[in-house]
Amino acid sequence: MSVLLETSLGDITIDLRVDEAPRCCENFLKLCKIKYYNFAPVHNVQPNFSFQTGDPIGPGSKDSDGGRSIWGVLSPAQPANKTFQPEFQPKLKHEEMGTVSMATAPAPDNPDERYAGSQFTITLGPNVDFLDGKAAIFGTVVEGFDTLEKINAAYIDDKGRPLKDIRLLHTVILDDPFDDPEGLVEPPESPVPSAAQLATVRVAHDEVLVEENDPEALERVRREREARAQALTLEMVGDLPFAEVAPPENVLFVCKLNPVTQDEDLELIFSRFGKILSCEIIRDKRTGDSLQYAFIEYSSQKECEAAYLKMDGVLIDDHRIHVDFSQSVSKIADDWRDVTNKKRRSAGGFGGIDNLEKKKQYRGDAGFNRVSDSVVNNLIIDRETTPSETKQPSRHAQSSSRGNGNSRGRPEPRRDDGRRRERTDVYHDDRHKRDRSRSPRRERRDREVDGRYEPRRQRSRDRYHDDRSRRDRSRDRNRTEDRGGSDRRRRD
Repeated sequence: MSVLLETSLGDITIDLRVDEAPRCCENFLKLCKIKYYNFAPVHNVQPNFSFQTGDPIGPGSKDSDGGRSIWGVLSPAQPANKTFQPEFQPKLKHEEMGTVSMATAPAPDNPDERYAGSQFTITLGPNVDFLDGKAAIFGTVVEGFDTLEKINAAYIDDKGRPLKDIRLLHTVILDDPFDDPEGLVEPPESPVPSAAQLATVRVAHDEVLVEENDPEALERVRREREARAQALTLEMVGDLPFAEVAPPENVLFVCKLNPVTQDEDLELIFSRFGKILSCEIIRDKRTGDSLQYAFIEYSSQKECEAAYLKMDGVLIDDHRIHVDFSQSVSKIADDWRDVTNKKRRSAGGFGGIDNLEKKKQYRGDAGFNRVSDSVVNNLIIDRETTPSETKQPSRHAQSSSRGNGNSRGRPEPRRDDGRRRERTDVYHDDRHKRDRSRSPRRERRDREVDGRYEPRRQRSRDRYHDDRSRRDRSRDRNRTEDRGGSDRRRRD
């Protein structure tokens, strides 16, 4: 036994528990058969809990009687038939989403007895145990859970009523095992909504809501949102005392001034409207030239409004000025910041906290603490050498001091003398050459002279020199013999 509910948000199919709740099922089926629920509103939505419907007009209307059972509809002259006593099965619980139950109310004379009419509820979430014993279960939703999700996400007011109407448009009985009670007549077609039902329409379910497409309005909304976001950011960084701070109402903003206009002249012109607390033309910090706009602060808002109404568009020094109310809050922010910092300083500690200290770098105020023997430190020119960093001069430096020294044998101070000495020590240290191991063959080839090793003269080199002298002597002898032969021939 099933019933199809056609709603404005989609279809819902309900299987009825005829065996557990026959009286509730018969009442529901017969009301659907006479189209009693057509155009009935969903008048209460509790997100993730349940929604309630079944009153043809809606409980908010003065014409509504809260709904009647099928027996009350068939015999309206008998008030006792308006409601009936439903079946409560202890084993049936509101454990699953889509549980269908009749809404009940306690009897006036006996709170332990509950009565139902035409209204029913459908749960929108699991484990809704609050309804156990208060609503009589008679069915379960088997299709249309997407429609339940749409109803659950509907916009509602503070009373739970949807802002846009959700209506039961049609009811279709798929299977009915009960006989029709006496006097029941099925209408040939669905009836049209009554005047009382139409009067309860807030926003029709088929009405298309068109968003406001006015460019100026959209731009105004965008600017307001951007301004709120920027104000919140300034509050977070501490530039504003709070995001909703408003500009002062006794300060005027004057622009389009002549660059030659002075503060005293502007104050004299505007002083006829009231007492001026301050008049300042904003100038460039570097050059001191006028930026052609100023702020004038009056002692009261009334004087400021009078000056605004009279001075806008006035000609001053051949310039037609423009006057408006100030939108700047920089002065308020500066005053608030000064007061806040003063309170923090008076509270002790850094930032107003006793155990908070100012952040210090590990190098301190003296600068970088370089390692004394680092390569970068050795390449620094004109560096003041500490006593721990003093080094012995190299042999090259000692020999230079003897050749270029003063009367005491010390080298003359030079700009890059420290760098020359340090680079010599680092890059020209040949101790590793003297300390390296020597082969036995080289030991035999060298000989010790005055505590130092000197290499022997190479035989190949001596041989080369001997051959060259031998060739020289032979060449001289040949020249002599040739010269002697030529002399004998000349004599002969």
